[in-house]
Amino acid sequence: MQLRRLIPAVALLLTAATPTALAADNPYERGPAPTTASIEASRGPFATASTTVSSLVSGFGGGTIYYPTSTAEGTFGAVAISPGYTGTQSSIAWLGPRIASQGFVVITIDTNTIYDQPDSRASQLLAALDYLTQSSSVRTRIDATRLGVMGHSMGGGGTLRAAESRPALQAAIPLTAWHTDKSWGGVRVPTLVIGAENDSIAPVATHSELFYSSLPSTLDKAYLELNAADHFAPNSSNTTIAKYSISWLKRFIDNDTRYEQFLCPPPSRSLLIEEYRDTCPHS
Repeated sequence: MQLRRLIPAVALLLTAATPTALAADNPYERGPAPTTASIEASRGPFATASTTVSSLVSGFGGGTIYYPTSTAEGTFGAVAISPGYTGTQSSIAWLGPRIASQGFVVITIDTNTIYDQPDSRASQLLAALDYLTQSSSVRTRIDATRLGVMGHSMGGGGTLRAAESRPALQAAIPLTAWHTDKSWGGVRVPTLVIGAENDSIAPVATHSELFYSSLPSTLDKAYLELNAADHFAPNSSNTTIAKYSISWLKRFIDNDTRYEQFLCPPPSRSLLIEEYRDTCPHS
């Protein structure tokens, strides 16, 4: 008789506790539950604004910060993005508002000179993150423990080096990356390598594929090869790049497992995707 009374009471306690427990599972979720349409859209659920960073700032060549205007959901993770060799921030500017509108603070940087090599770009990406979190006008909007890096071409090579240099980062996305170093076994940051099938400047066989393969097998990593695309695919609005980059940043900077569905199981080969490799499921 006592047991019969106890079972409903325990069930009631568990039912009452469940919503709170679920809500506390991930305090970093930002925005509504994602759909394919929402991550492919040119703008996400957050209204954004931007502010310019002077070229006189220390450590990198200035840039533009894009950020959600509302802080009602708390602080945001942040991402620094570097252009490639001879490029300026204008070449990767489309990624700024697109990623920020999904719930991130994003800085697209200019490098100290347009000829800076990948390792210099790595240092500048990290300097930009330090500026964002310590000195920028939006620093109070940022959770300094949840940061990532991205970059195109030599900026992609810089992204790999930055990830290797600062293992506390949460995500790295090299875009049609170029680097003379082909071995990245020291990287401990979840990394999405994006290559392009027809890249003649950083051919995937000698760059992106080697970068991906050299990353530790125990690492959360993925390799996306864009079908029939060239080296400059990341320089203009590209829904495939945006979709998987946003999913990767959400999954690893925000620890938001709602985005796992877009990464695992890996997408199949298609008119947009030549190849996709992954270490699913992600830890």
